[in-house]
Amino acid sequence: MSIITITKENFDKEVTQSKETVLLDFWASWCGPCRMLSPVIDQLSQERPDVKFGKVNVDEQPDLARAFRIMSIPTVAVFKSGSIVHQSVGVVPKKTLEGMLD
Repeated sequence: MSIITITKENFDKEVTQSKETVLLDFWASWCGPCRMLSPVIDQLSQERPDVKFGKVNVDEQPDLARAFRIMSIPTVAVFKSGSIVHQSVGVVPKKTLEGMLD
């Protein structure tokens, strides 16, 4: 499944109203750890068609970053029924992300 770019304009449709579990990666292009985590999320998106994957560029979407109190990146948040059920900060192993989705 492809990874969707999440903006404040499409957030409600893609995340809040989603019937699927949604994993959001809050990141920035200048962030080294974000670049380390990105291939892991890409791989998971191919392995888990039951989950919607999205990326939020915190530089381009500061309102979303503020709304979810994102202070450090990368931050990964898992949403179910429009609410955060799991969150992690920093580079984490693939197994940790898989556990957040189960």
